[in-house]
Amino acid sequence: MEAIASAKYLRGSAQKARLVVDMIRGKDVNQALAILRYSSKRASNLIEKCMRSAIANANEAAEKANVAIDPDDLWVKTAFVDRGPTKNRRRVRPAPQGRAYREQRHFCHVTILLSNDERPEPTKVKGNGKRGGGAAAAKPAKIAESKGRKRGGAAAAPRAKRLAAKTEASEKSEAAARSEGEKKAAKRAAKKKLTKADAE
Repeated sequence: MEAIASAKYLRGSAQKARLVVDMIRGKDVNQALAILRYSSKRASNLIEKCMRSAIANANEAAEKANVAIDPDDLWVKTAFVDRGPTKNRRRVRPAPQGRAYREQRHFCHVTILLSNDERPEPTKVKGNGKRGGGAAAAKPAKIAESKGRKRGGAAAAPRAKRLAAKTEASEKSEAAARSEGEKKAAKRAAKKKLTKADAE
């Protein structure tokens, strides 16, 4: 069984409320209430109210469906914060270069979904036991793949010209190196013949 509760137009920005909601997501109801009770964030009191409302909604739904439910079995299945309206106040704050900025008051909407279904088991990350082992192994392959990819379209033409010029230059340098190597080898062979002839 699932029960949902939402609190609208709570004082404070959505970004700050999300810091609190992230702490209770996936936790037991009792553990989540303890976290909210002893949190020093301003949004925690309002989110705790919403949480208690969701618990009451779960009990009410269970009574209507004539089902026995234990509140201790509930856990936070989903919890999220949406951004509410921003109210521009008539007060101003001094800003750089003689300007004045209007003060803004932010609001947010919190939604909490409780469930007594069995929780899905967390997926295990494959790796060598070290933190981020699997990701680190996959990273070089991705980099190599992205480097090996060629750009298409109009951008490919200048690149193709550059590559062709590079290959031509490398072929010329290889040919020059080969010819120099052959010349040196011929000189060595001639010297060996001379030394043998002198020795005889």
